[in-house]
Amino acid sequence: MARVIAEREDVIPMLAEVFRTYGFEGASLARITEQTKLGKGSIYHFFPGGKEEMAEAVLAHVDAWFKQHVFEPLNESADAAAGIEAMFDEVGRYFQSGRRVCLVGVFALGNERDRFSDQVRDYFSAWIDALAAALVRTGRKPEDAMALAEEVVGGIQGALVLARAFDRTSVFTDTLHRLRGRLSVSQN
Repeated sequence: MARVIAEREDVIPMLAEVFRTYGFEGASLARITEQTKLGKGSIYHFFPGGKEEMAEAVLAHVDAWFKQHVFEPLNESADAAAGIEAMFDEVGRYFQSGRRVCLVGVFALGNERDRFSDQVRDYFSAWIDALAAALVRTGRKPEDAMALAEEVVGGIQGALVLARAFDRTSVFTDTLHRLRGRLSVSQN
């Protein structure tokens, strides 16, 4: 039986899980309707541009969440160290301690990389830039802060892949713990 959904925004988290599980190419309309429990008519009512519009909406949703919960606290927190700590907490929650893969990473690695390259690049750039700015406010030199921010974001992404490959969430949580320690203010 078809599910009743009142708003387009209600569908986006469900679509995110379909894309997260199957990638863009593997997220067929049959899988989308099966996973969302929506009929094709409802799907196209919300997303007349088809799967590409769905993917753009999902990426925008992820980006908005990260802006609110990660990037803005890193950029706006008067206490940069507290913003960095909050980043690790929020990232751990968002990725469900390593049980959930990064949807933007899925798009970055798949055949759809070129199609969504601006969104993918902007997401990772915003994260790295926000973290580097916070690190500068903790007293690190700008070039060191940028290198460290790239290392941390890359480490988080790599840990997500390894946690999935080994089916061991401790790979992710242990990596977050080590990276958090690496960024502690006392290590300047």
